[in-house]
Amino acid sequence: MTDRVWWHSSRLLSEGATGSRAQPAIRIFGRWARGPLLSVMRLWRRNIQLRVVASTLLLSMAVVLVLGVVVIGQVRNGLLEAKRQTAQSQAEGGFDVAHEMATTGGDEGGGAGQTQDAWNWMTDLVTQLSSGGQGVFSVVAMPSEHAGMPFVEYPEFSARGARASPDVDVHRSISEEMREALDGDLNTHRQYGTIVRRDGTSEAGLIIGKRLTDPQGGQYQLYYLFPFTQEEKSLSLVTGTIATAGLFVVVLLGAIAWLVVRQVVTPVRMAARIAERLAAGRLQERMKVSGEDDIARLGESFNKMARNLQTQIQQLEELSRMQRRFVSDVSHELRTPLTTVRMAADVIHESRGEFDPATARSAELLLSQLDRFELLLADLLEISRFDAGAAHLEAEQTDLRDVVHRVLEGAEPLADRKGSRLLVRGAALPVVAEVDPRRIERVVRNLVVNAIEHGEGRDVVVRLASAPDGGAVAVAVRDYGIGLRTGEADRVFSRFWRADPARARTTGGTGLGLSIALEDAHLHGGRLEAWGEPGGGAQFRLTLPRSVGGGLSGSPLPLEPADSRARRAREGRAVARSGAVAAGADTREPDGEDGHGN
Repeated sequence: MTDRVWWHSSRLLSEGATGSRAQPAIRIFGRWARGPLLSVMRLWRRNIQLRVVASTLLLSMAVVLVLGVVVIGQVRNGLLEAKRQTAQSQAEGGFDVAHEMATTGGDEGGGAGQTQDAWNWMTDLVTQLSSGGQGVFSVVAMPSEHAGMPFVEYPEFSARGARASPDVDVHRSISEEMREALDGDLNTHRQYGTIVRRDGTSEAGLIIGKRLTDPQGGQYQLYYLFPFTQEEKSLSLVTGTIATAGLFVVVLLGAIAWLVVRQVVTPVRMAARIAERLAAGRLQERMKVSGEDDIARLGESFNKMARNLQTQIQQLEELSRMQRRFVSDVSHELRTPLTTVRMAADVIHESRGEFDPATARSAELLLSQLDRFELLLADLLEISRFDAGAAHLEAEQTDLRDVVHRVLEGAEPLADRKGSRLLVRGAALPVVAEVDPRRIERVVRNLVVNAIEHGEGRDVVVRLASAPDGGAVAVAVRDYGIGLRTGEADRVFSRFWRADPARARTTGGTGLGLSIALEDAHLHGGRLEAWGEPGGGAQFRLTLPRSVGGGLSGSPLPLEPADSRARRAREGRAVARSGAVAAGADTREPDGEDGHGN
């Protein structure tokens, strides 16, 4: 018992060791085959010519295979039927000859009944019948169970007293079932079987047998064995011919498919390359067109489309240049008269105490609108510099905490009027980066003023942070006002765009502040992003590389704040699911929720 347990344990350990050795081998093979397999799959997805040719070859092989099987089956059945009819006819003739020989031998023998005479007569019968076969068939004669005479073994015969053609192994060629069938009745029987030669070779054949009477009145069985040698040669020839023809047809169809698809795919690939060049700005690229077929018409249509696009793009570029020039020229030209108007407005404003109340109020409105006009003019001039590519950085090492402090000092009066508190988070440690202080201060000022204007009198929180790896710094401005609707986070940086046109003239500035802030962020190689939810406020995040020209992979501050309603709802669902898991309940999300607040 102990030995058996030890043997079983050893077997399990050996199998486990074998499995542990096989797993790394499987993983190594998987890693080795992964690269080529992915390359083949990528080539299959991207190459339509390969897919069409491969599909054509596979379908052609399937069709040729089916047709080959059907044709070979028909040929085989035809050969077997012809062989059966010929063999049946020859066998019936041989049976008739044997019957005549028995009748003639009986008359001449005068009732001879000696066993040796019966064997001699069967020998003569097989010899005579086999002489006409010439390899087409063989003849076997053996006593029947109803013969009433003993079976005698002779060394020169293959089975108990049987007479046969010299090369036939009677014992293995004639089955016991067929001998019993012939002993059962006098009808002719046939069977498909195997003809075994005395040298050990064998071949398929048709065996036809019948029970007859010899001259002495004894029963014997006479068999004709028809090998399928010629039929197998014919079938092999047909099979080889069909296989060769099928292979030739498959290769020919594959070549035809390749040529046809190439004629179609080549212009398409050319169109794709030209389209990529057009997208890259090379608007003069065109397709080569030859002929008058559908592909040629496609090329002509493509070239016509490219010409129209080039014309329209050139027109738009010209209009854009004219617009930028107009904005720049108008902005510059307005500065001189605006300065004169400003001087006159200042004089009038200082003397407003001498005017009547309506005139004094008009002087105050004139000065406030001049301030607004100067601000708009300054923004237009700044936008024109960005459009002309004339903006440049004056970068220096700057602690963003100082920038934020200056912005909050300047925005404090506006926050007091709106009833908002300005809070700073993350100012305990230095947040130093190589930036243009004037431009970054302008960006932060825009964000803080916008937060106060849209904060509905609630707190405005400014957060600062540096990435642990020292690659980036970030400033985020959070308000709890009206927020942003879906899709507005990207549009909010568009020029002159306002979330609520009805409020456009009661709050806000020129409509260019966030556009300029975005350009300033891009000029530093950074990002300016927005997040918001209706009624839940908004947050704008400015992320900058620590040094000019440095890479930017992430931000040390999240874009969606931790106190957002969607985030709190997700965390609440997560807590509820964890509690349900602890209680063993079903924690699957209901339909329509994906666990991320969507």
